[in-house]
Amino acid sequence: MANTLFINGKECEFTDEPNLLEVIRKNGFNVPTFCYCPDLTQFGACRMCVVEIEGRGLQSSCTMPPEAGLRIYTNTEKTRRVRKIVLELLLANHDRECTTCDKSGKCELQKYAEEYGIKNIRFAKKKESDYLPIDNENPSIVRDPNKCILCGACVRACSEFQGHSVLGFANRGSKTVVQPIAGKHLSEVDCVYCGQCQAVCPTGALTIKNDIDKVWEIVTDKNKKTAVQMAPSVRVALGEEFGLKPGENVIGKLNAALRKIGFDLIFDTNFSADLTIMEEATEFIGRLKSGENLPLFTSCCPAWIRYLETQHPELLKHLSSCKSPQGMLSPVIKELVPKYFQGFTKENLYVISIMPCTAKKAEAKRPQLTRDGRPETDFVLTTQEIARMIKSAGLDLATLEPEPNNSPFGQYTGAATIFGASGGVAEAAVRTAYEFVTGETLENIDFKPLRGVDKNSRTKDATVDIKGTQVKVRVVSTLKEAEKSLKEILAGKAEFQLLEVMACPGGCINGGGQPRSCNDSKIKEERAEGLYKEDRELPLRKSHENPDIKKLYAEFLENPGSHIAHDLLHTHYKNLFENSYKDLKK
Repeated sequence: MANTLFINGKECEFTDEPNLLEVIRKNGFNVPTFCYCPDLTQFGACRMCVVEIEGRGLQSSCTMPPEAGLRIYTNTEKTRRVRKIVLELLLANHDRECTTCDKSGKCELQKYAEEYGIKNIRFAKKKESDYLPIDNENPSIVRDPNKCILCGACVRACSEFQGHSVLGFANRGSKTVVQPIAGKHLSEVDCVYCGQCQAVCPTGALTIKNDIDKVWEIVTDKNKKTAVQMAPSVRVALGEEFGLKPGENVIGKLNAALRKIGFDLIFDTNFSADLTIMEEATEFIGRLKSGENLPLFTSCCPAWIRYLETQHPELLKHLSSCKSPQGMLSPVIKELVPKYFQGFTKENLYVISIMPCTAKKAEAKRPQLTRDGRPETDFVLTTQEIARMIKSAGLDLATLEPEPNNSPFGQYTGAATIFGASGGVAEAAVRTAYEFVTGETLENIDFKPLRGVDKNSRTKDATVDIKGTQVKVRVVSTLKEAEKSLKEILAGKAEFQLLEVMACPGGCINGGGQPRSCNDSKIKEERAEGLYKEDRELPLRKSHENPDIKKLYAEFLENPGSHIAHDLLHTHYKNLFENSYKDLKK
């Protein structure tokens, strides 16, 4: 039942909104925030969202629940004065080299300073001697403590999404900082590289490790050849950087932009998502028959793999040996492109992948994913980085005419596309596993119980009847939710046979390298719907129906699970906890 209150004189309804801020935004008004994210607990640290309430004075709108009859004013002389003071205090303690900051143009502090007309700062500027060193050793994330405004969003994201608490507050008063435990570098702690900390960071305190210049050097070198691949969820998020709606599929436009930039060959990671299903479904069926090492864990998410390696190495036997789609397509490209295209050799060919995920940068550096002394994936660019490359090349993605990708690693099915949303990998695997086992056509292929990307659907269970065999599937997003399932397994209480885990809330559509969306949780749903829409519209919706996949097996890989397939498409993982423990003992 709806109640009413008044915002700036307008009578407004509210129902189950958790705070006044959500009611204000729902009714077409807005107030600035730094520390607020709908998917995280309310913190009330920054005080930018203060509103004036009749009879109650100034209140933080992100922490106050709505009440019937309240009269709220969002833009009064008092609220503006408080916000300007907050901004001046933050800027006085901030590294203001904005033009060279990776978040320039997208920084919330920069945005509000402009909106509120902050020209003069009355408080003393931070001393040069008080500046802290930049932490640049993590393969995925850069931490600049001099740009931190202590909003605590990163601390909550690490704890509430991943249950990990790699970041925390240290010291007191003016010496307070956010840092990894004991002041270590991010590379020295059990960071899983998911990038959710930087995704919620409103300033340049946490940013993506930037590889744009390195990729430009390769693209413009006439002696080098390039092949690029892009993940499923990139196509439904990249357009946001160019004024298009979340969920709009821009894959054809992206192909056109990449050619104009100078990439030689353009493939699609969707192709290897189909390839992953061929191998993973085969592996799953084998485990079902033997009853060994169940449940099978999916292995597409590198942050999830890192979590197992550091926190639960005793469960690594459950992890699929399949490489991720990125990890599969890169060696296939390097092995076969020289056979298909003149002028390409293993020595001059560089593979660049475009991913929604900061952890993919770390994955590409894994020693297991090298071949002939070189990384199989040479560089990983996030969605944000490729958007910058497109803009710096003078291109407007929105106006480009769509172009196809290259063959033979370009064709894909709907099953591959839905990899980008939480539940998509499991759904794609079930579509193929059912037909592999039964030899019959699966008519109803939409497993809607496995879908959903909001914070109320981070754990989903479904049962699939495969000719009388009841296969129970569980899908989780965020490592905090995954930990609950792992405890069930360790306690011998798990009833599911397949566990899909994505570290980012909602899956890859909300990866740490995607355009910033933490202030609007609906964006995840719109991106997911963009993927499911393409799945519905594609002529082929099961991975094993992909003709290019069939051709690859017939001409090169022989069959799923073959010796050559294992050599190229599978890998192994390490007990990183054991190594760390040995180092500590030394």
